[in-house]
Amino acid sequence: MEPDLFTAAAEERQEKDPSSSPLAVRMRPRTLDEVVGQRHLLKPGSPLRRLVGTGPGASPGRAGPSSVILWGPPGTGKTTLAYVVSKATDKRFVELSAITAGVKEVRAVIEGARRAAGGYGRETLLFLDEIHRFSKAQQDSLLPAVENRWVTLIAATTENPYFSVISPLLSRSLLLTLESLTDEDLKGLLARALADERGLGGALSLPADAEAHLLRIAGGDARRVLTALEAAAGAALDKGEPEVSLQTVEETVDRAAVAYDRDGDQHYDVASALIKSIRGSDVDAALHYLARMIDAGEDPRFIARRLMISASEDIGLADPTALPTAVAAAQAVAMIGFPEAALTLSHATIALALAPKSNTATTAIAAALADVRAGLAGPVPAHLRDGHYKGATKLGHAQGYVYPHDVPGAIAAQQYAPDAVQGKRYYEPTRYGAEARYADVVEKVRERLRGE
Repeated sequence: MEPDLFTAAAEERQEKDPSSSPLAVRMRPRTLDEVVGQRHLLKPGSPLRRLVGTGPGASPGRAGPSSVILWGPPGTGKTTLAYVVSKATDKRFVELSAITAGVKEVRAVIEGARRAAGGYGRETLLFLDEIHRFSKAQQDSLLPAVENRWVTLIAATTENPYFSVISPLLSRSLLLTLESLTDEDLKGLLARALADERGLGGALSLPADAEAHLLRIAGGDARRVLTALEAAAGAALDKGEPEVSLQTVEETVDRAAVAYDRDGDQHYDVASALIKSIRGSDVDAALHYLARMIDAGEDPRFIARRLMISASEDIGLADPTALPTAVAAAQAVAMIGFPEAALTLSHATIALALAPKSNTATTAIAAALADVRAGLAGPVPAHLRDGHYKGATKLGHAQGYVYPHDVPGAIAAQQYAPDAVQGKRYYEPTRYGAEARYADVVEKVRERLRGE
């Protein structure tokens, strides 16, 4: 049986008995105007509007791209957009998951698409979820169908397509980047689900504290927030309650409401406690605060930025690998998103908490800035000034400069700092971790610079 027949049967069953489908499915947008978030993709004249033939400059009959790649975190509407495009363009909608499907299933869909086009003139839209799970050979099997326009392919991925999708397919595709939904987006979605007949039809209200908790546990994921609302609403209706209370939400989703306001004091208090626990080398406390931030739906990029700062502020040269670890974590978080990003943030937090500590990078630049702001600057010594222009020699610029690589040890005894701060010592290394080596080196270097 053709996959689209299953889809049609499911749609018919949903129309007859909407309650047979999950709330997230029932509330799936039917048009682009019902899609929440992704405003950068939905503005008039956007590639997506032109693809579905809505808005200025759009033309449903005009040949559009034969392949679209949707890249974004889970729950941002990738499946929804594919479904809306199929509805707007009146194409057969066939969905495959790269987790369970292989080349055999792809070829079956392509053959079915060719028969459908030849038999009754209807084109097919193939939605392939998690295309990054496909091997290169499996992705290669899609190319003939894309090139010959036997199907319109919409592929979804949570991973950077420049790393996970083969170049021939990527070059033939329109790449659309989806963003995590904001709290305002999710609030609108919750309000619609509560009021719409496809949803709860006004049977229940949602107090502000319960709504806030749903937003916290959603983490920008529309599917997650609707699934949690559905579970809590079912429990409330069973108890005969007129509202979905915070207690009911906590009971049904089995997660306590963490005292954490992403826009208020708790946001800064917990973030501060995370960094201070890392600074204090209490790895368990640091992981606790990290878990609170993750569970509350904090932006993983915010956490990663704090870790990068901590790597220089509190560890510095005591462990020169700390900053590269934090930077690598930030890059990984940007590519993978939650929930997997929690593993990367944990990795970096543990490494930073257990690293030897030194704040000399912080105190050194603070002391140097204090002198500069106090007016201790002065002119750059003449022999250090730029000499690569006509007339520099007459001014004495770059004259007498000793090229360090021309002397033994590559350290030339000459003045580098302006007179106003000559002899100032801003960097005072500790004897912790790898910085002990710098402590030995810096004194010898200073002696050589003085000509001793």
